[in-house]
Order: sequence, then C-alpha cells, then structure tokens
Amino acid sequence: MRGKDNSRSAAEVLVDQLIINGVRHAFCVPGESYLAVLDAFYDRAIAVTVCRQEAGAVIMAEAVGKLTGRPGVAFVTRGPGASNGMHGIHIARQDSTPVIMFVGQVAREMREREAFQELDYRAVFGSTTKWTTEIDDPARIPELISRAFHVATTGRPGPVVIALPEDMLTERITIADAPAAEPFETWPGLTDMARLQKLLWAAKKPVMLLGGSRWSSAACAAVARFAERFALPVATTFRRAHLFDALHPCYAGDLGIGPNPTLLAHVKEADFVLLVGGRLGEIPSQGYALFDIPAPRTTFVHVHPGAEELGRVYRPTLAIHASPTAFAAALEGLQPPSDIPWRETTQSLHASYLAWSEKATELPGAVNLGEIMVWLRGALPSDAIVCNGAGNFATWVHRFYRIRQFGTQLAPNSGSMGYGVPAAVAAKRLFPERTVVAFSGDGDFLMNGQEFATAVQYDLPIIVVVVDNGMYGTIRMHQEREYPGRISATALKNPDFAAYARAFGGFGVTVERTADFAAAFEAARRAGKPAIIHLKVDPEAITPTTTLTAIRERALAQSRG
Repeated sequence: MRGKDNSRSAAEVLVDQLIINGVRHAFCVPGESYLAVLDAFYDRAIAVTVCRQEAGAVIMAEAVGKLTGRPGVAFVTRGPGASNGMHGIHIARQDSTPVIMFVGQVAREMREREAFQELDYRAVFGSTTKWTTEIDDPARIPELISRAFHVATTGRPGPVVIALPEDMLTERITIADAPAAEPFETWPGLTDMARLQKLLWAAKKPVMLLGGSRWSSAACAAVARFAERFALPVATTFRRAHLFDALHPCYAGDLGIGPNPTLLAHVKEADFVLLVGGRLGEIPSQGYALFDIPAPRTTFVHVHPGAEELGRVYRPTLAIHASPTAFAAALEGLQPPSDIPWRETTQSLHASYLAWSEKATELPGAVNLGEIMVWLRGALPSDAIVCNGAGNFATWVHRFYRIRQFGTQLAPNSGSMGYGVPAAVAAKRLFPERTVVAFSGDGDFLMNGQEFATAVQYDLPIIVVVVDNGMYGTIRMHQEREYPGRISATALKNPDFAAYARAFGGFGVTVERTADFAAAFEAARRAGKPAIIHLKVDPEAITPTTTLTAIRERALAQSRG
C-alpha cells in the first residue's frame, strides 16, 4: 500500500515490476524469509499458486515459460527451499526456458555467519543460470528486475535467480517503476539468406531439424509453408514435436530417443542439414554420433538466437545468428529451385513416419501402451496439452501420439523425472479451458506427485496417467544390458495410485486391460476433478520394440561370444 509520501515497501515495488512485465501467475512455497512479498501479493493482480514442494513450484514456472515464451516466476524460501528449486532451474537451463526464481535470503546484517539456512546463491546457482544476483539496495529493484526479464528472454533463454534479503524487503522507498523489458528479435541478414538459398539449391538429400525455444505459432506456420514450397523433409528434435504438425506431408518424424531407423539413416546420409533453434545436444545427436565434431562432413547450417551457441560444438558451414521467429519470417523470401530432386524422398520419409507411428507393436501383458496412445490421438482435441516426465514410458508417448500444433507439448529436454504433474498443473492454471493430460511412470510420479494436491486445491481437472511397471524401468533396462541378471536397486513397491487420487479428493481408477482404458478415461473426464488413471503394465514391455528378457539374453550371448 502506498503511503502519503507515495512510498511503497521494497516488496511492493518488486511485485509491481512483475505486473509491469506481464506476470499474471506466480508459483511458490511460502517462507518467512519473504513474508513481505506474500503480503504485497494480497491486493495485486497476480494469481498465486501455493505448491507442496519447491521443485514443483519452479517446474510450474518453467512450464509457463515454455508455453508463453515469457519468464515463469517462482518464489522459494532460503536454504532447503532454494535447493529444492534447483530441480526446476536445471530443467530451465537445459531446455532454454525463461524462468525467474526469487529466493528469500537472511537479513543483510547476518550474512557471512552461516546464519539459519543461509546460502551463497551466486556460488550455488552460478553455473546453472544465465544470471544470479542479490538485491541489497531496494532503490535498484526496478532496474534489476527489468534486467532479469531481459536476460531470461534474450539470446538463448534461460533461468535467472534473485536473492532477496528479508530486511531489505520491508524498507519503504519512493521510486519510479521501470518500463517493461521487451525481448527483441535478432534478424538474419540478406547475405545469410542468399547463401542459404544457394546451399539448399545445391543439395540432393537435405533435411531440416527444428528445436530450441523462442518459437511462436506464427513462426511454426511460416516454417511449414517454407517446407511445403521446397518439399523439404522436416524432423523435430527431442521433445520439440509441437514445432511441426505431425500430419504435414513434409514431416519426417521425431529425432529423439529410439527414432525411426529410416529417419536416422536419412539424417546420417544428408548432404545438407538446416538446424533451426536447437543445439543438437546429446539426445537428438544420438550421443554426438550423427555428425563429426567439430566439423560435420556435410553442409551444416545452424540458426540460433544465442551467438555463443554457434560453433560451440559443431562448426557450421553457415552460421546464422537469428531468433527462430525472425528467421521463419525471413524464409518467405526464399525461392525453391525449378526442379526439386528430393521431393520423392520427402514423401517416402513422411510415409515411413506414418507407418512407424500408426500401429502399436505387440508386447507382453494385458495393457498395450501403444494402443492407448493411438486411441488418445483420436480422442483428444488438437489443442490438448500433453505433459510427461522422464522414463521409458515416454517412448510410447513420443512415438504413437501425434502432436498437431504449437504449444501442446510439455516435456523436459533435460530428462528430469517428476516433471509431468507440476507441468500439467501450470498448464491448466494458464489455460483452464483446454484439456491437459500428464503421463508419468510409477517412479517418475512419486518424484513430484504431491502436486496433485495443488490441482485439487485449485480445482484443476487434469488427467494423470500413471504407468506402473513396478520399477525404475530405464535404469533396469540399462542394468540388463550392462550387467544382465544382476538386478540391484531398481525394483519398486508401489501404492494404489487410484486410491492416492481419491485420498486427495480427486478421481481415481485402475486399468489392467487395454480394452478398459477408453471407458476409464471418459469417466475421468466426466468427473470434472483432478484424476489419476493407474495403468498397470507388464514389466517385460520395456520399450515399443523389445522386452527385458530379450535385452538380457542378447547381453548374455555377447558376453559368452
């Protein structure tokens, strides 16, 4: 509340800067270290979501950053709270997502004494963020908050951490607000685009790869038009499927974990690779095995908004420093060759993708996760937001569920477990009118499953599908491959997840046969409340293409040979 002298508390100044910068949602676990901020929220137009653990709060902020392109905001308390928040900060870093995490800090006069829950945040978060700072002077709040939004959104987006000394937040000051920080686009030059067209015209077997952040629905549409004019095959990188319509005739598939062998062979043999927005990290590069480092033996064009990423791993034939949105707009000026020699290859690649994702493979057990995904892609609206954490269960999601439009996939490039549920909560908070479905493994769900309580508290009818095979499946798979038959530390004894949902006040149902899933899903949808579908799958069904026994027997045969 402003005083007669037009003064505000530092906490009020802080919250006002958030509002000026377009923040309408904040996620938190409350702490005494920033009580003044909680008070400032009381009569300001920001919807505050109180969470059950800081990892969930920061993941929710990260999901907002993914969906909107603007920084998601989380508040956590000092020490243990900030440490829990590192989960979401690491995701934001690896996924190039704009996030700002505010941390309550000990009072200024107590610093350097290892006071209660004190941490040096610059030291703890310095290597994981784009910028970590602490605000000592309340008069600098408008300046530093504006800078935080600028840093989080420009170049390669990423996380910012700001520590707030408890005593600083209660000081009263009279100060003007800073203007909103508007992200700016970096445009490709005319020379860049002319060289790109020349290189593409010389190609015989090209491919376009889409990844990274700083995209928009308009940019995705522009890329689709470009691909169609050039009959250019397009693949999306790991967990970026929402950048290109899966049913577009130029779509060649997902270059992630366990990709279609036809797509993988084409990328390996391509004489022209156009990578837009992404970094081509370990997963899409198949363990950095697709291209030579530092100089790929192909014409390699890399478009990225962060100049520091160009040539960092792969030395490009042509480096274009541009944001995906600006580059996509510039593509309108390129003209295709009169004869496109790769047209039939593009058609063949799309046909191969459709065949690869059309019909679920036969695997042990009464529940076939592939058949469920095939059913869901017909049952869900095209704007449904599909979330998942990490684990082998996600392989079925990425292969058989076809993403049709921008902003409908929330999944961690970082491979972080526990992502799906809090991401779904954030998505439903942001878009209450849209269907939101989260997929979690049994181990994955219990990393942040407590945020189901947050969904219940805010009446957010998300649907969570818990894929239960009684183990940490990905690690068990690697274990069988490397140490066949020597099972250690991967078995899980799970609760009744449907009862878990009901205990929180949600809807819960157990499915043990594929044929029962559709009715269970419709019941969950009709319930109008947060729901968990406990899906019990055979542990043998470890991937869409193999079983645990097959992996073990292959490893044993190799060891004997």
